[in-house]
Amino acid sequence: MVEDAVVNSAETEALPPPLAGVRVLDFTAVVSGPFCTVLLADMGAEIVKVEPPLGENTRHAVRYPGRAERDEDYFYVNNRSKKSIALDLKNPKAQELIHKMTVKADIIVENFAPGTAGRLGISWDDLFPLNERLVYCSVSGFGQDGPYRDRLALDPIVQGYSGIMSITGQADGPPTLTGASVTDAISGVTAAYAIAAALCATRQDGKGRYIDLSMQCAAMSAISARMGEYLQAGQAPTRRGNRSNLRIPANTYQCSDGKFIQLMVLNDRHWPALCKSLGCEEWLENKKWYEVNGRYEDQDQIHCMVAARVATQTADYWLPRMVANRLPNAPINDYEDAANDPQVAHRELIRTLDHPKSGPVRVVGPGWKIKGTETEMRPPPLLNQHMYEVLEDWLGWNEGQINEFRKEVGQDG
Repeated sequence: MVEDAVVNSAETEALPPPLAGVRVLDFTAVVSGPFCTVLLADMGAEIVKVEPPLGENTRHAVRYPGRAERDEDYFYVNNRSKKSIALDLKNPKAQELIHKMTVKADIIVENFAPGTAGRLGISWDDLFPLNERLVYCSVSGFGQDGPYRDRLALDPIVQGYSGIMSITGQADGPPTLTGASVTDAISGVTAAYAIAAALCATRQDGKGRYIDLSMQCAAMSAISARMGEYLQAGQAPTRRGNRSNLRIPANTYQCSDGKFIQLMVLNDRHWPALCKSLGCEEWLENKKWYEVNGRYEDQDQIHCMVAARVATQTADYWLPRMVANRLPNAPINDYEDAANDPQVAHRELIRTLDHPKSGPVRVVGPGWKIKGTETEMRPPPLLNQHMYEVLEDWLGWNEGQINEFRKEVGQDG
């Protein structure tokens, strides 16, 4: 197993992170919202996660095999580098506190069901008058209005509505969920992108922005390449397994050792590269296959030929040959393979953080590197770990004031 990058908070960065000094109140839970705010944290923003008194619900997810009750691994995934305060937002005193903190905030992100923030007195309409430079983002399944506004939505539901499931799976099989929560991730990335853009604009003109992000719309926007088949040609894309209808051959093939590899003839230049990689230069005698339209007509035959040839040798035999011939290819990694990939190690993507309860925890860092900048990465917070720190820093409260507030909201003892 490759060594993880151990975060050294003592390192001095030449340039500040892009969002250094930006303050974020985070009212999000589960995946899409927390993924958005952890991306902002990775850019240097200060994220104060406002949790219910018993903690965000991913803290209570079923533990992974071999992990102890103290190990909130599902929560750890998208909540590194955040600060935690716990509040019952139905309590008027807690709402008053949020109003005071809003004056100091740059960004608010929430993914309550539409209408909930308003009932709690912390909606855009409630908070914008307190801070007219505020960027406020609401993430929901279908948006803040429209016929689906009040429908429940999680990643599998959005996958169904967006069309993603209709194109995922084998041609003769049922619609299939993707193995990862892709619409959660897409929505989180889209929200972070919109927030960063809105913040830029707000800093230029001093005017706050409200962002209404629909997971359904974010997902459909991200799959627009396949959606174009329907929008332009009037034909709904169908499931093709791992095959492509535009690049031939492009598929997953099984090797003699039982391992699978992915290869793609992206354009006509790659057809000779495939033939050379497989040691099948005789296929080059068929001039029809030099162009994709010819290969398209004979795609079933070509797929069968490639499958039969790949099955004669191991993955370790084929992959270096494809790399040498500049043919797009990949092993089909499981998560263990992916986490221990040498390129991932080189990029220091997997980080080890020292958690106060769980000890060393491994997390996946951001997918980017900004030259001259390294954002300090901190372990995910304990519940309410930062109440004193945050209220002192944001509002200038002393310990006595904080203790009095905690008594008022039932947190004494």
